[in-house]
Amino acid sequence: MPTYTVETTYRVPVYRQRTYEAATPAEACLQAIEDDDWSNDKLDYEAAGETYVTGIWLGTDAAYSGETVPVPSHFDETVQRKAAHFEVLFGLLKIVIADQAAERRTDAYWLMRANAAAAKAEAIIDGARDPDEPVAGPRACHILAQLQEDRVRDQITAIVETDPEFAGLRSATVSDADIHAACVSVAANIDLSEEVGAAEFRVALAALRAAKQANGG
Repeated sequence: MPTYTVETTYRVPVYRQRTYEAATPAEACLQAIEDDDWSNDKLDYEAAGETYVTGIWLGTDAAYSGETVPVPSHFDETVQRKAAHFEVLFGLLKIVIADQAAERRTDAYWLMRANAAAAKAEAIIDGARDPDEPVAGPRACHILAQLQEDRVRDQITAIVETDPEFAGLRSATVSDADIHAACVSVAANIDLSEEVGAAEFRVALAALRAAKQANGG
C-alpha cells in the first residue's frame, strides 16, 4: 500500500480593536483598513478556521521533494472552493446574459438584475468596490466560440503522444478537475481582443454590403 505525505493547514485570525474618528461608518472602516499599525494585534484561536489540505506527495516524509499528487478539490479551503466556483458561475452568467440579450427571451427587469450581478462579480475579481449605479443592459451580442472540456481532453491525448516534453505521462493522469480548473483559468485570462476585433470588422463589412445591395448599390 503506498504512503503519502500530506500537508494540512488552518488559519488563525489576527485582530485588533482601535477607535477612529470619522463622519460615517464607511470612512471609519476605510481608516481601519489603511491603518498599518498592528502593534496591539491578538490571535483568536477560538475562531480558527477549518483544516484543509495544501499539498500531497507520494512517499514518506516527502513534502516538497517527492512526486506531487493533485489535491482533490473538495479538500481545499472552503473560501477557495467558493472562489473557484464563483468564477464558473460568473462565466455561466455572462453566457446567459449574452444569449438572452441576443434572443430577447427575457424581460428588462431580470436582464438588469443579471447585468448588475455580473458587474459586481467583475468588481470582486478585480479587487474593486461594488458599482454605485445599476448597469445598463448590453446591446445584442453573439457567442463566437466555446471552450469545451471534452475537446481539451482530446488535445491532451494528442499532445502526450507527440510532445517529448510529456513523455512518460498518460492522458489519464490529468483529472477532469485539472482540465476544469485550467479551462476556468484560461477563459479568465486569455485575450481574444484581436480575434473579436477581426470578427467585428468582417461583420461591419457584411452589414455595409447588405445595406448597399438593399439600396440598389
